[in-house]
Amino acid sequence: MAMATSPHSLLLQNPNRNLLKNPTPKPFNAFPTRTNLNPTTTTSKRISITCATTTQIQDRPPSPAQSQDRVFNFAAGPAILPENVLRKAQSELYNWRGSGMSVMEMSHRGKEFLSIIQKAESDLRALLDIPPEYAVLFLQGGATTQFAAIPLNLCKPDDPVDYIVTGSWGDKAFKEAQKFSKPNVIWSGKSEKYTKIPAFESLEQNPDAKYLHICANETIHGVEFKTYPTPKNQTGLLIADMSSNFCSKPVDVSKFGLIYAGAQKNVGPSGVTIVIIKKDLIGNAQEITPVMLDYKIHAENNSLYNTPPCFGIYMCGLVFEDLLEQGGLEEVEKKNKKKAEILYNAIDESKGFYKSPVEKSVRSLMNVPFTLEKSELEAEFLKEAAKEKMVQLKGHRSVGGMRASIYNAMPLTGVEKLVAFMKDFQARHA
Repeated sequence: MAMATSPHSLLLQNPNRNLLKNPTPKPFNAFPTRTNLNPTTTTSKRISITCATTTQIQDRPPSPAQSQDRVFNFAAGPAILPENVLRKAQSELYNWRGSGMSVMEMSHRGKEFLSIIQKAESDLRALLDIPPEYAVLFLQGGATTQFAAIPLNLCKPDDPVDYIVTGSWGDKAFKEAQKFSKPNVIWSGKSEKYTKIPAFESLEQNPDAKYLHICANETIHGVEFKTYPTPKNQTGLLIADMSSNFCSKPVDVSKFGLIYAGAQKNVGPSGVTIVIIKKDLIGNAQEITPVMLDYKIHAENNSLYNTPPCFGIYMCGLVFEDLLEQGGLEEVEKKNKKKAEILYNAIDESKGFYKSPVEKSVRSLMNVPFTLEKSELEAEFLKEAAKEKMVQLKGHRSVGGMRASIYNAMPLTGVEKLVAFMKDFQARHA
């Protein structure tokens, strides 16, 4: 059966361009620009949305092909990835740097992949300034698997542990820990629909608890820790699920015993879970701990005990490179704050047409849930936004409403276009 010759499929064929009919092809990165697009191309006349930027924060340069074949993807995860990272992976997909094979084909123990995973770890250590006494593990199973792995590795079945529950993911972590330890919820925001984070000094922590667990950013409810509690337990261990704000801002890793994150929200595709753990916490797993959940096994084998998610790790590595090239996480945080400010201001200034349920002091920079004053307009909002190439704005099924996830890779122009659309929609439906 003949292979289709779409622009995408051509990249999977032999890079020897003599096989193609065009003997003098354009360079790989030669994509059409605004000036040579078909002049007959039309856009919706109903809405005129502009994305003028007045901010001093320098956004990444837009891709010349973005307006043609890319949408602004506001999904909570799997989520948007940087376009330059995708293009880099595209260029290396068939033959990774002269190796004669794709990353998806190479042995995870071969020198080629070893160079990939080692550089990914090195760049992540540079980004977060991870101290040498911490191990970095690239695992599988998502952050949800870590809900069980953490108590299995860090405590005994009868050991008490403390949990602050600020949303659905913190609650799920607590419930899983019940199977392998004696967890206690020292604060829950459930009664107030997870819109707040408590004052730490008022919390009654168990001095015998093995650790204190938090979810640093709740993807569903949009609450984010701006500062972190100090554990008052005997070990002083703070554990954080950072899945949805991982590498979005600087973090003092030394304040934590363990940080874990599913990659698919902010630093890579689904399939990779990153664990950063103090080395002296490794090696005390309960006897019932499955081998694939034992941190000691993975640390001793440099995350290569079994076949890891090789391509996902490679993609994370490209994202780490990109974040370093942007100037590191301090610069990335500036961009994220600006994007969030623009969106929250549009919500707050809408005179109630849009509402954010979250207390202002703990609003997430990554996930922005909001509701419409007229809930019957939600379907129309989503439909019209999709026509304008803005997708995945529907809120989580458990809370409804809208949610715009504006991770690192979401360009400022995407947020500006959303805000322009929101204002236009309000003008027509208020």
